Amino acid sequence: MSGGGTVRLTMSQALLRYLMAQHIEVDGEERPYFAGVWAIFGHGNVAGMGEALHAVKDRLPTWRAHNEQGMAHAAIAYAKARFRTGAMVCSTSIGPGATNLVTAAALAHVNRLPVLLLPSDVFANRRPDPVLQQIEDFGDGTTSVTDCFRPVSRYFDRITRPEQIISALPRTMATFTDPAGCGPVTLALCQDVQAESYDYPLAFFEKRVWRIRRPEPDAAEFAGLADAIRGARRPLIVSGGGVLYARAAEALRALVAETGIPVVETHGGKGALSWRDPLNAGSIGVTGSTAANALAAEADVVIGLGTRLQDFTTGSRTVFAAPDRRLVQVNVQPFDAHKHGAVPVVGDAGIVIDRLSDALAGHRAPGDWTTRARDLADDWRAKVQAVMNATPTAPFQYADVVGAVDRAADADSIAVCAAGTLPAELHKLWRSERPGGYHMEYGYSCMGYEVAGGFGAKMADPSREVFVMVGDGSYLMLNSELATSVMMGYRIIVVLFDSEGYSCINRLQRSAGGADFNNMFRDSVQVVAPQFDYVAHARSLGALAEKAGDMAALEDALARARRADRSTVIVVDVDPYEETNLGGHWWDVVVPEVSDREAVRAARAAYEQQVAKQRIDG
Repeated sequence: MSGGGTVRLTMSQALLRYLMAQHIEVDGEERPYFAGVWAIFGHGNVAGMGEALHAVKDRLPTWRAHNEQGMAHAAIAYAKARFRTGAMVCSTSIGPGATNLVTAAALAHVNRLPVLLLPSDVFANRRPDPVLQQIEDFGDGTTSVTDCFRPVSRYFDRITRPEQIISALPRTMATFTDPAGCGPVTLALCQDVQAESYDYPLAFFEKRVWRIRRPEPDAAEFAGLADAIRGARRPLIVSGGGVLYARAAEALRALVAETGIPVVETHGGKGALSWRDPLNAGSIGVTGSTAANALAAEADVVIGLGTRLQDFTTGSRTVFAAPDRRLVQVNVQPFDAHKHGAVPVVGDAGIVIDRLSDALAGHRAPGDWTTRARDLADDWRAKVQAVMNATPTAPFQYADVVGAVDRAADADSIAVCAAGTLPAELHKLWRSERPGGYHMEYGYSCMGYEVAGGFGAKMADPSREVFVMVGDGSYLMLNSELATSVMMGYRIIVVLFDSEGYSCINRLQRSAGGADFNNMFRDSVQVVAPQFDYVAHARSLGALAEKAGDMAALEDALARARRADRSTVIVVDVDPYEETNLGGHWWDVVVPEVSDREAVRAARAAYEQQVAKQRIDG
């Protein structure tokens, strides 16, 4: 800090003034880091933070949402769509307003995404205790409901004095711009402290430009990686989200073209390499393509680029099956780089890819391996094309609808999803042309993310068409930000797949030998059979809406939605018992050891056979 003097401000005023002074440099361009503040006012933030937000509304916009979890999902989706180069802020009241953010905080934590959460807290001076909605611990007077945020925040602080933000806010920005430690920050703001004043140093509010560091790999670790690739007979790259966050998509494309090493994609890394690339074998793991999983089973050197090796990626540690395989993990986070007994290379994925292009100049993977990968990838693309262009029957198969959306989309379009049957369908079938075209929240796989997440992705880049694909279960859980998208003029296209219940989990239940129970509406306790009019519901929130009963109607509806002046919901009935019969892999879902039902006993025997294939090496 430089300069002298002070200015007397409330803590809330000072906090916002600091946020407005923070900028980020991306590819030589500076821009404000914070796009704005989501706020649902209640007691705790309406007076202190609310007054401060009103004073700066022309410089730092405040947006009104309908659900705290939903607004945080929109904020997180914005950060994801911006590849972690920008963030939003969420302000809530105390009590349920605060705890409604906890699920979203966990989502951001799992996905390593920046969002600043400002839940209000109890009075620091404790004079009016217990205040409305205050949680009281009979044995600890310092406990507050915001302690729930501690395990789901990368950095947590409770602000009990106005001057504490002088240290807390720089730590917030350091967390957001650390590629290895990025994640949600929670500053629990005691409601009396929000309105208290302090003489803040003027230097605290000077403009600051942050840059996301790109750590170089250790020389010995990198040399080991290059040697492993040179000696590999069947090398394979697993592209994870770290490739996108490192803005290394073009570098990856060039490396693949130079070396002939095939690539497979995690949910987080899908789109870094165009689906058209001849060496892109598609999705890997439980929701993987036949091509990717076949290559993974044979690969002798597996290079993870920016992936945390979630169980869906590794087939619960069975997909990389070659006895002689070596796993090398390139990651900015040492925690991830050491997983599964991997040889670690700690560093920025983009830097490592650039260095590999130099170190492997003139080197190519064995020709028979490259040819096999190309043939498998070509065969997979042909299968995807056939499935998505098949003549549909009533009701629709999931792939029929995904195919229609794919045809309605362009190269810049974004598909947004999070949970249920659709992540598997989209991971295998969605054809992403460029980075960001596949926006899947599959770290936390949070039902209810979809509509709000699509809205946030649209805010991040209004020029791109956003297609939200959501099941009826997720839609019923959290749909209120559809109204916010209409209110704020951010047009999204929501395709609602009506399967009459939790069809994905119902199929999982059946695969484990279980009976149909408590997932589909028809198998749940009910006095009156539910009759949902999703079209009328969406219209009541201000959106356009229609139901499509056949392919011609669906394609016409998608075309109208693209021309519309506001958000549209298109409802389609889908077969709840069928999914795309392509690709896939085993997933470790435990089956009871003891059951009176023969189907469960048979499933347990099959389960034990698969468990025996797991490779537990770290």
